[in-house]
This record gives sequence, C-alpha cells and structure tokens, in this order.
Amino acid sequence: MSDFAEIAFTPLHGARAGADGSDTLVVFVGGDLRPGAAASDVLGAAAGLIAPAAAAAKFKGKARTALDLYAPAGLGVGRLLVVGTEAKTPPAGPELVTLGGFVMGKLRDGARATVLLDLPGREADARAAAEFAQGLQLRAYRFDRYKTKRKDDEEKREPVAVTVAVADVAASEAAAARAAGVADGVELARTLVNEPPNVLHPIEFARRASELSRLGVEVEILDVPALERLKMGALLGVGQGSAHESRVAVMRWNGAGGATQPVAFVGKGVTFDTGGISIKGAAGMEDMKGDMAGAACVVGLMHALAAREAKVDAVGVIGLVENMPDGRAQRPGDIVTSMSGQTIEIINTDAEGRLVLADALWYVQERFKPRFMVDLATLTGAILVALASEHAGLFSNDDELAERLRVAGLATGEKVWRLPLTPAYDKLIDSKFADMKNTGGRHAGSITAAQFLQRFTNDTPWAHLDIAGTGMGAPTDDVNQSWGTGWGVRLLDRLVADHYEG
Repeated sequence: MSDFAEIAFTPLHGARAGADGSDTLVVFVGGDLRPGAAASDVLGAAAGLIAPAAAAAKFKGKARTALDLYAPAGLGVGRLLVVGTEAKTPPAGPELVTLGGFVMGKLRDGARATVLLDLPGREADARAAAEFAQGLQLRAYRFDRYKTKRKDDEEKREPVAVTVAVADVAASEAAAARAAGVADGVELARTLVNEPPNVLHPIEFARRASELSRLGVEVEILDVPALERLKMGALLGVGQGSAHESRVAVMRWNGAGGATQPVAFVGKGVTFDTGGISIKGAAGMEDMKGDMAGAACVVGLMHALAAREAKVDAVGVIGLVENMPDGRAQRPGDIVTSMSGQTIEIINTDAEGRLVLADALWYVQERFKPRFMVDLATLTGAILVALASEHAGLFSNDDELAERLRVAGLATGEKVWRLPLTPAYDKLIDSKFADMKNTGGRHAGSITAAQFLQRFTNDTPWAHLDIAGTGMGAPTDDVNQSWGTGWGVRLLDRLVADHYEG
C-alpha cells in the first residue's frame, strides 16, 4: 500500500457526511447533475446547492471534471467535491481506476475524505470498488526518498485518508485487497525505475528481487561463475566493462502447486546504459537509469501474482547488467557466443539489451519449457518514433497470445500495437562473419531487434513488448505522476487472470 494513501470502506446506506472526522465529501453526478439516490440521502438539503453552483462555474458533469463547494451549509464538512462522470461514448477499459486517480488528485495532503461510490448509470459492485481504490492508491504514489530539504512553502507530505462508502463492504474489501496487491507491484516497479544507478546496480537489483521470498516467491540468483557455466556469453559480454558484476534473478511463483507448465516473463535489466564503447551523447543520458524498466515490470508482476495469491505457476527471469566503456568493455567487431551456441557479431555496443534477452530467453525455454514467454524491454528508440508513448510495440510468433495481450491492454489502459515479423526483415541481421549481427541498421530498428530475439525462442509461443516509450518518462496522467511508470504490471496480471489461472 502506498505510504501516502490510507483507504478503508464503510456501508453506503447510512453513511453520513463528516463521519470519522472527514473534512471532504465526494459525490458523483452525470450530465443531469443529480447524485444517485444513496448520495442524495446523505446530502439532504445540500443536494440543492449543486445545480446553482454548477451553473455559476459552467460545470456540466463531464467526465474528469470537478466542482468544489466550500463550507456547504448544514453538511458537516468543509468541502463538497462533485465529480462528473458524463462521457460522450460509453466508458471502456480502466475508467474506474482512472476515476479513482482523478479523485485522489483533487485531495490535498493530509485530507480525510469520504467518497460516496454511488455512480450514475451503473452499479458500483465490489469489482468497481476495488478498481476505484486501486486508482486512488496508484495516484498517491510518490518517490521523494532522496529529498532532505523542502522549499519554505512546502509542508511535509501527510497521507490522504479516504473512506469509500460502498454497497457491500465485505466483498469490496476482499476485491480491493487483491487489487491493492497488484498496485503494490506497480509501485515496486516504479520505485526500481526511479532509483539512481549508483544505488541500483545489478547486485542490489538482485537483492531486491530476493525480497519477494517474503511473499512465497522462490528466488535464485545466478552470479558470474554460474552464468559462465551456463555459457551466457551474450549477456556477460554486455556487463564485462562494469565494476558491478552481472546477475540473473530467477523468480518462481507456484500458485497452482508447481506441477503445471508455467507461464514465463523475461525482463531486460540494464541498470545503466552508457552505450558502452559506442557511447551515447551526454544530453539525456541520465535517463538511462531507466533502461531496466522491463526487469522492474517482471519483479512487480511477480509481486502482484504472489500478493493476490494467483492460481498459476509463473516464472520471472531478469538479466541484470551495467553497460560501461572501460578497458575490458565489449568492442564493435567482437563476436560472442550465446548460450544457444549461436554466434553474434557486435556491430554497435549500444544494441545491448537484445544480447541480455537472448541468453535469458534461451535459458527460460530450455529450463522451464513454459506455455509461453513474454519479454519486456526498453529496447529501441525506434519504437518511440513509431508509437510515441501511447502504445508499447508488440511482436509475437503466436496470434492467440498477441490477441490476448491486445485485449488485456485495452482493459487496463496499458495498450499495445502489433508490428510485423517476416523473413525479409530477418535477413537484415545476417552477418558475414557470425550467425547474426546485433543490429540491422537504422531502418525498421524495432522490427530487426524483435527478429533478433525470435532466434532465441526455439518455437516457444512468445511475445516481445518494446516499452521504450511507456516504461519511463511517459506523460503523467490521472493514475501516474511518476517518471517510472510501472507499465506492464497491470497488463500482464490481467493476461494471467483472464486466461491462465485455475
């Protein structure tokens, strides 16, 4: 649970303004500006204040708009917040998560609010309550652990206490506990991405992944000698120029008893990417602390599955390296041998993430024989050119898996867009000196990177998500105000929940 949000539930019928010391009451209206019947009962005569105040403020009850009434007479609270829900088209996807985030964004630090979850035109059941509470929690996330001083006009942040009045308290609490576990996973992923690279190097990242053992996740950390025995030459080549040794973290959640074919998730964890010998420009290089957003998502997802006790056997594997340009660093022109035995000519040492994933994917399909593999990586700047931050790039060798990811993306708001994989693109990474080269040049950069990865999947159903535009630095919204987004945790949790549990 977020350090900045305290969320509880109370019965909707019989609720009253100002209960438990609340200073803010939140109600919802549509285009007719009328609260629901239960909310009207709580408001009493104060319900008549909404229409004239709305007229003065030109408030129409549209979704993601709000009307503030301060010190409403006879209501017992200092503030009545009226939130619009009217939409031109029927709401789709995570509208209640977004609504929760919008409401949290309207509450001041230290506020105590009661929210009457009486929604115009729809039943607010336990699932709706859980999604709304998840939005509250996700919006409340902040990463400020390294700030020791505040400006004169800044006060110390205090948690916002929100009591949500619902029709069925017991069912809402149970559903919200599961949703909170997923939100905790998102927040964990955000924190990992936000951490500075001098703190979160590969060994520290592996240690934090090991903390999932407290939730019942089995965690195994492979150090350099273990990786050498496995002949992971592609992954080790990326990290050989760093003072911080590389690691691979293997996480197993046996929610179905450990006897079933697992689902598998693989993450790129480049804790800092200078580009290596093919060094990047200085401008914006500090953002390369987020080049491990794929690995962060996998850790967050494993946390989410364990926290909500998902009935699935799942494997998460992350390759953790730091790409640095010292005297031992990998060079353009080097040829490395991957765990699969395939050889790779290094054309550009800044095309390093695919080398990490190549060995991790091969390791997963060889050891675990999974039902499918999904990898996530901040892999190419080309995906930003193609899709900006609106969608992650999706590549897959399996139509069913790709479609399930697309639908899960629409349901969670973490949207994906499928791009092609064809033999014509594959030819662009053929090498004169080795089995392949690690970049196909400027054109179709995201596609040739995915074609490279496909050579290490060995026909296992597989999908690759290029999250360079969504995993870090994406525009803030009602649910996320953080630089590290935690993108992918809710998407993949939904994929598992809808198709692979039980």
